[in-house]
Amino acid sequence: MTSQTLSSTPAGSASTRKPARRGAARGDGAWPWVFVLPLLTGIGVFFIWPMIQTAYYSFTEWGVFGGTTFIGIENYARLFADPRLYASLGNTLIYTAVVLLGIPIAVYLASLLNLPGLRFASFYRVLFFLPYVAMPTAVAIVWRIIFNGDFGILNYTLSLVGIDGPYWISTPGTAMFAVAIVGLWSSLGFSMIILASGLKNIPPELYEAAELDGATRWRQFRSVTVPLLTPSIFFVTIITVISSFQLFDLLYAILGSTNPVLPKSMSLVYFFYNQGFVQNDKGYAAAIAIVIFVIIGLVTLLQFRLQKRWVNND
Repeated sequence: MTSQTLSSTPAGSASTRKPARRGAARGDGAWPWVFVLPLLTGIGVFFIWPMIQTAYYSFTEWGVFGGTTFIGIENYARLFADPRLYASLGNTLIYTAVVLLGIPIAVYLASLLNLPGLRFASFYRVLFFLPYVAMPTAVAIVWRIIFNGDFGILNYTLSLVGIDGPYWISTPGTAMFAVAIVGLWSSLGFSMIILASGLKNIPPELYEAAELDGATRWRQFRSVTVPLLTPSIFFVTIITVISSFQLFDLLYAILGSTNPVLPKSMSLVYFFYNQGFVQNDKGYAAAIAIVIFVIIGLVTLLQFRLQKRWVNND
C-alpha cells in the first residue's frame, strides 16, 4: 500500500519540486539595473571619478599655465613636514571638541521638549532649528557684530560686571573658540531634532515603571533616557564630527580673508583652499584633500569601533 502511494505521487509535486530562483521566478531581468543606473551614474561621475582624479593630482605638480608633471610622493613629503598641517589639524580638533559639547546639551533640551503637556513645544523646536537652516554668511555677520571688540554686545555685557573683553575674532587665542561657539549654536537644532525622534521610540511604560520604583526625574533621565537614546546620540556624533572636519564657510565668513589671525586659526579645509585657490598650488592642495579624506575615514572607523562599548542596541 505504501509503495503504491509513493509510486502514485506525481514527479513534479510540491514535495519533490526544487524551489525556483527568486530572480527567475519574478522575471526581473535587467529592469532593476535600469532604474538604479541614473543614481550609479551620478555617484560615479560626481563622487568616485573626482576622488580618483584628486588622488592622481596629489602626485603631480601643476604648471602656471596648466599642465601637470608627475613628481611621486614629493607633495606628501612636503606636506608632512609642513607645520601648518599640524596647526590646522589642531584648530580643527579644537573646533570639533567644542561643537561636540553641544550633544549633551541637545540631549537635555530634547528631553525637556519631550515632556508631556509642554505648551508651544513645536514652536521651541522650530526656534532651535532655525540657525541650522540659516545661511552661514548671515549667521556670521550677526556673530561678528556680537564678537566685535569695540561695540559688540558681548564685550558690553562683560563691561557691566567689570570685565574688559578681548577682540574675540582678532586674537589668536580666542578666534577659534569664537568660531566654535557659533558652530555649537548653529548645530544644536539639528541634534535636537534627531534626538527628539529617538525619544519618541522609548516606550513610556519604562518611565512609569521607573517612577513606581521611586526613581526621580534625574534618575529616569540617567537610567532610562540616555541608555536607550545612545543609537541616536551615536548617529549625531558621527554627523557632527564629519561636518566639523569640513569647517570652512563659517570660519571664512567670521574671520574674513584679511584677518591677521588666520595663519594661526585656519582649519584643514581652509588650508586646502588657501593652497589650491590662493597660492594656486593645486597638486599640493590635492594632497591635503586626500589627507583630510583619510583622517575623516579613520576617525569615523574609530567611532564605529568604540560604539560597541557604549551604544545600547537592545
